[in-house]
Amino acid sequence: MRFSFIHAADLHIDSPLAGLGLKDKAVAERFARAGRRAVEALVKETIASEAAFLIIAGDVFDGDWKDVGTGLFFVRAIGALHRAGIPVYIVKGNHDAESVMSRDLPYPDTVHVFPSNKAATLELEALRVILHGRSFPHRLTGDFVQTYPARRDGWLNIGVLHTSLDGRPGHEGYAPCSVDDLKRFGYDYWALGHIHAAEIVSRDPWIVFPGNLQGRSVRETGAKGAMRVTVEDGRVVEVTPLVLDAARWAHLDIDVGGLDSETDIVARIDAALMEEHGSAENRPVAARITLRGATPLHNRLIARREEFQDELRASGFRIAEDFWIEQLRIRTTAPPSVTTISPDTETLDIDAMLREASADPDFAATRERLIKEIEDKLPKDLRDEFRRTDALASLGEDARALLAGALP
Repeated sequence: MRFSFIHAADLHIDSPLAGLGLKDKAVAERFARAGRRAVEALVKETIASEAAFLIIAGDVFDGDWKDVGTGLFFVRAIGALHRAGIPVYIVKGNHDAESVMSRDLPYPDTVHVFPSNKAATLELEALRVILHGRSFPHRLTGDFVQTYPARRDGWLNIGVLHTSLDGRPGHEGYAPCSVDDLKRFGYDYWALGHIHAAEIVSRDPWIVFPGNLQGRSVRETGAKGAMRVTVEDGRVVEVTPLVLDAARWAHLDIDVGGLDSETDIVARIDAALMEEHGSAENRPVAARITLRGATPLHNRLIARREEFQDELRASGFRIAEDFWIEQLRIRTTAPPSVTTISPDTETLDIDAMLREASADPDFAATRERLIKEIEDKLPKDLRDEFRRTDALASLGEDARALLAGALP
């Protein structure tokens, strides 16, 4: 017997995109709608491929909703699967556990939500498939994974689990366990959720993160979707990524080293934007651009960053209505041979000015306070990265370049 099922996770329906909202509310609204369109694409693909069932390994929602429309949208979406006779198996993840409103959703009887007190087992007798899963309780306990039962011989055993596994950057440590821990259960396939980057962790047995269904920030770049799992004669024989996202995030790292005119820099950036637009296949794109390399224009780029960023946003809109430049970062350097002070201003000692400002107690206190405020607002993984870098030295270099670039 040959059949397939779909493994998805981390739908985060109606997750807010605060970062984009601060920059452009219209763009944020289009990206927010992308999350629902991705769910609709998941349902459509499940039906079109005649999948035997759909697994959602946690975080259908993003905590409590603003209104009941979020829940009704999901019920309506999976109602199409009910009418097609395709069952759905769901474990609630950490974000679902935080949602009070989602606990009493009126799902059709083909939707099965695993309990949270301990792992449960559900059978699909016709396919000889057995699923073991457990939803997150409101408060997670330390014996979470240990409550899963041993495999049942003669069946295809699937474990459904929302977990950080042995840890991944940027993700809290929920239901931690190791690959060896999962292998000891003897299951044929572990349908995992929580980690937003797709990853086939193991093929013997299969241990798989499908990633999230729709990217939510510039830290979640590239194609997003789910996994199609093909089973033949009681064995998993193939796991294929499905691209289902309705909008795309990108981080374009562009080398402008050696370029000495803004026209050349813009041309190189435009080429990268066109390539990204093509790979996104007409999806809305939000792109962060980081410029690197040694260029005589380093100081000028620092001094004109905001203005240059606006010009690049105009370039994005020339390519497509939904091509948004989320942010421009300047990480270039000035070549050693390039002086930062013009002959007309050679009496102005920028380094001395910066040293004098840094020595001022009030200035130093303000600087430390602002850096602490920035650090406190960063997500955990970015906060760790911020601490590892020399923030003061970086700010000093940018201040020096800004002053030099602003000089006539």
